[in-house]
Amino acid sequence: IILEGSRDGQAWIEYEFKCKPGDPMRRPCIISPYHLRLDWLMWFAAMGHPADYPWVYHLVWKLLHNDPLTLGLLAGNPFPGEPPRYIRAELYRYRFAPPGDPAWWIRTPLRPWLPAVSANDEAFISVLKDYGWVK
Repeated sequence: IILEGSRDGQAWIEYEFKCKPGDPMRRPCIISPYHLRLDWLMWFAAMGHPADYPWVYHLVWKLLHNDPLTLGLLAGNPFPGEPPRYIRAELYRYRFAPPGDPAWWIRTPLRPWLPAVSANDEAFISVLKDYGWVK
């Protein structure tokens, strides 16, 4: 799952995690035998749908507000200063690139995983309220 943010709904910028595969040009992270919890949970979430992993909605809400504690779990903030207006999640299949390829990963887009949502999206806010994450 790749989380992407946008200020205009047209140009999308990826959120990079500390260790989970993302940018195909970034070398794989190895911290064995440890796992970065959020990166690991994203791997499991990719096996289902957003409704199966409701904590993702809370994560997205926090990113829509540039929450500093949440951003501290990621490799960086592609939206310094002003948070994105929209966030979406796209599902990809990753495999290692062949030897000699300049990329580390070959990624194939599979499907949207979470459609674009905004901090003003009533259906999105309703889900957050159901879990007690917003009032």
